[in-house]
Amino acid sequence: MPPLSTRGRYIVDATGMRFKLKSGNWHGASGTWNGSGDVNDNANHHAGENSGRIPLGLDRAPIDQIVSSFREIGLNSVRLQFSDEMIGDTQPVTDGAVAANPQFKGKTPLQVYDGVVAALTGAGLAVILNNHTNTTRWCCGVDGNERWNASQSTGQWEDNWLAMVRRYRDNPLVVGADLYNEVRRDVWDDPNWGSGDEHDWFAASQHLGDRILREANPNLLIIVEGINWTGIPVDGFAHGRPTLTPARSLSHTLVASGKLVYSAHFYGYTGPNHSGATGIGETSDPRYQDLSRADLYNVLYQEAFFVSAESGQHFTAPLWISEFGVDGGAPAGSKEREWFSNFVDYLIQADADFAYWPVVGWSETRGGNNWALLFWDRNGQRSTGDGWRTDIWNRLTASGRTGVIDPVQRWSMLSPDHGDFVQSSTLRDRPDWDVGARKAACPDGQRVAGIAHTGNRGLCTDVAAAVTGYQVVTDERYVTADWASGYSKLQCPAGSYLAGYAVRGAAMSSVICAVPATPIGNGTGRTVWFDRGDNRPSGNPGGDFANGNYKGQCAAGEYAVGIAYTGRIGHSRTPDALYCRY
Repeated sequence: MPPLSTRGRYIVDATGMRFKLKSGNWHGASGTWNGSGDVNDNANHHAGENSGRIPLGLDRAPIDQIVSSFREIGLNSVRLQFSDEMIGDTQPVTDGAVAANPQFKGKTPLQVYDGVVAALTGAGLAVILNNHTNTTRWCCGVDGNERWNASQSTGQWEDNWLAMVRRYRDNPLVVGADLYNEVRRDVWDDPNWGSGDEHDWFAASQHLGDRILREANPNLLIIVEGINWTGIPVDGFAHGRPTLTPARSLSHTLVASGKLVYSAHFYGYTGPNHSGATGIGETSDPRYQDLSRADLYNVLYQEAFFVSAESGQHFTAPLWISEFGVDGGAPAGSKEREWFSNFVDYLIQADADFAYWPVVGWSETRGGNNWALLFWDRNGQRSTGDGWRTDIWNRLTASGRTGVIDPVQRWSMLSPDHGDFVQSSTLRDRPDWDVGARKAACPDGQRVAGIAHTGNRGLCTDVAAAVTGYQVVTDERYVTADWASGYSKLQCPAGSYLAGYAVRGAAMSSVICAVPATPIGNGTGRTVWFDRGDNRPSGNPGGDFANGNYKGQCAAGEYAVGIAYTGRIGHSRTPDALYCRY
């Protein structure tokens, strides 16, 4: 029952029941052409399978049969690829591409995509829209699709996404936006996570996620994949697969809480420092399938699975392994088979959401591309994947926690590193409270729990209070006691609490206080100093929200109501103390 949201590491439906994404990738609409030669020649398409710019297999079997087959193998959702080029492609699909589905004759690729979405959701399957590529061609190499803005501007990318989300806004089973696939290095530049430039995937995904939730559909899950590759894949040069490791120290805080899902891809032939190439681009680094079971599990945890395994952290979120798979023709005793079995065991152990790649294939190409779970021949006859995968697959689809997931405490990071980071939708609709300063504010329903001495980052957590207004504080007019003698103090009016703050450079400029209908935080106050070291509650609640910097944080049940700082010699008006009250 949509809409879907998150509670800690789980995705839940509108009733709070766990909804584990048991998904498959139905590829083709984002393109199968390899990028050279006649686009109409099947030989110039990946594995000889020409999708015709639409989901693969519509030339072979009626769409209802294909969709029914998805349900038969245990799927409850589909990751459905599209390209930015597809959205504006006005050339109708060929009659041959939809030979088994004549209702699509004369339609554009986007119109066929509409029909596929309708068929999937009509059968009760959830759909996750996946922006796979900029151009309608096979992914993924140095191909013009390395980043969201490799073959287009970031503005065009955002506009295309908003158009797609609005297109399906009235279909409640379109549940997620998977923002971009396998962000990676192009010829000259690496993507990054937090540098603030045009290659900053953290900033781009954060900005688009907020726009989707505020401008197009507040009900969608926002799915952010880690960085797939950086560096030059040559021995002696720095290179590797960061995946989600940067999220441990810089995580997303969306303008609507409970909507973030992280994702990652794993294949046996790639590796933590191996591009997956054979020949050019191959290095001496091990592939995932070369690792022992124990080493594999350790690497998987460090690269991605920590986000769902570690509860009560600013980065805690559901993890969706949105691509994994194996060649069904791998011989018995091979590394490929061992890898797949070990990996699925880990998926089950971690209870991670998943999406197999791919679901649909052509029967006559199985000799060279036997990865799919379902195959159709030219006569519309269906066959399934190789038997050795069946038991493994069935164990996976039958696994996982079910039932109601209780609400958990939320923790969110504020990171005004390069500009405003106002994650309160209410405050975004109000006038700028400190013009010219960089501002940070917690999402609606959260409050400031901690702040860093340097670096300007903060930590938010839940508050159960109906906010009736906000008060900007720029001086000491509300200070009731000298809780930081000799220091300048910004303190909220009685009964209100810190919802955000503003800085100029590194220096404190103002705070903004939420005024609840029922006053809170009026109890005994205490000063939490953190100018010479961390001063945080035991157990590290919320996680390290400002890695490498001193941090202060109020205890459970306390409200941060003031910040102290000084401009004395040797100081820079950065936060030195918090005033916390029960």
